Amino acid sequence: MQDLGNTQYFKVAIEPEISVTEVLSTVYEALKEKGYNPVNQIVGYIMSGDPTYITSHKSARSLIMKVERDELVEEILTQYIRNNDWD
Repeated sequence: MQDLGNTQYFKVAIEPEISVTEVLSTVYEALKEKGYNPVNQIVGYIMSGDPTYITSHKSARSLIMKVERDELVEEILTQYIRNNDWD
C-alpha cells in the first residue's frame, strides 16, 4: 500500500536550447551527407510544412520540427542581409 502522506517529487529533464542557426547548420549537413540538395529540401519544407523533405539522418527531421517555419525564414533572411552588408 502506498504512503499517501508524502508528496512525490517528479523532475522533467529540460532539453538544452539550440539556436535556429545550429538547427539549420545540422539539417544542412545531414541533407548534404545523404546526397540531397540542401537548399531545395529546406525550401520545400519551409514552403509546404511537410517534414518528409528533411532526412531523419542525424535526427535532422525532428530537430527542424522544433523550430517554427517563420523563424527559419527570419534566420535565413537575417544572415543573407548581414552577408550582403544591407544593414
